[in-house]
Amino acid sequence: MQVFDEMTAPSVSGTSLKAYLDGFSFDNLVNVLGRPTFDEPSGDDKTQVEWVVKFDGDVFTIYDWKTYSRDYTLNHLTQWNIGGKSSAIGFVDALTRKLLRNEQAEVI
Repeated sequence: MQVFDEMTAPSVSGTSLKAYLDGFSFDNLVNVLGRPTFDEPSGDDKTQVEWVVKFDGDVFTIYDWKTYSRDYTLNHLTQWNIGGKSSAIGFVDALTRKLLRNEQAEVI
């Protein structure tokens, strides 16, 4: 799983909603993926943060959608949109396992 920064991120043109990631906060995602690829609101304010990730040769995005509130996204959101050009089932499963392992490690 490779997370891109803003300077190295591939184009995500043509991606669309493929799945949801439920039950994890912004902080959970930052702890596993690092800072978002795009950490400023989009021009139309529909997204506040977005990660661009390469997994098994495919590019996926993880983003909030139409919260219109950075505070809500950073402090309360627990359902994230997963975008891509292909099925995101394997990506969501792998990311969920990684997030859960990280949560368990923090408890120990």
